[in-house]
Amino acid sequence: MICRLAIVFAAITSLAPAQNGPPAAPNPAPAPATSPVHKLDDFHYRIGAVTLDQRSREIRFPAKVNRTAERALEYLIVMPQGKTHESLFVTEISPTHLNLAFTLLRFPASPELFYLLDAKGEMTEQHPLVPASVKAAARIDIDVEWDDHGTTRRIPVNEWIQHVVKTTAMAAGPWLYTGSEISDGQYLPEMTGDLAAIMIDQSAMINFPGPDNDDNVWCAYPKRVPPADTPVTLIITPHSKPLTPSQP
Repeated sequence: MICRLAIVFAAITSLAPAQNGPPAAPNPAPAPATSPVHKLDDFHYRIGAVTLDQRSREIRFPAKVNRTAERALEYLIVMPQGKTHESLFVTEISPTHLNLAFTLLRFPASPELFYLLDAKGEMTEQHPLVPASVKAAARIDIDVEWDDHGTTRRIPVNEWIQHVVKTTAMAAGPWLYTGSEISDGQYLPEMTGDLAAIMIDQSAMINFPGPDNDDNVWCAYPKRVPPADTPVTLIITPHSKPLTPSQP
């Protein structure tokens, strides 16, 4: 499947503009451009710093801890030019590469959290109708893996996020692949630097569909999150649990 789709990214040669004067000596044929998708073995592929597993549909990429204090979180993952003062993690991967991994692994994007616009381009109170099958397939789990004094540990990222009023960890539950948008020919997360949002953000490619995603009530769990700049690996997998009535 990925090999077939990777053909889309086959080499593209550029044409030099015509010039006046005597013809120049022929140049060697240009080398084909390199596909961004690199095969590692029968089931694993790499796109920049993003790796993916064709069988399990798992996506991995490096990041580091950004916020450890009790300041409010509005984002889960951003790039260095994103809203770092409001994000738990910072990564230097290309959002385009991450979105390509989602596409190659056939995750559908669900816009269910975003309000529809009317004919004047103004926001309404209506949400798009999204088939239940798309909602379910767009839900993902996000884990964090890190070295804890010589021991590799892996837990859901929700366990590192605390409700500032209830002082409890964010309940176990999925995140939502929403896909983001193209603006003026550019992928929005590349421009904003914001990849995964806790507060609903249509420009982010991942959003939190659970409760309190419209209130500024989340912070880094101070007793659980390791020190700032701790290297981590973020792991995205298909959500394995069925939807519950409390989830959109």
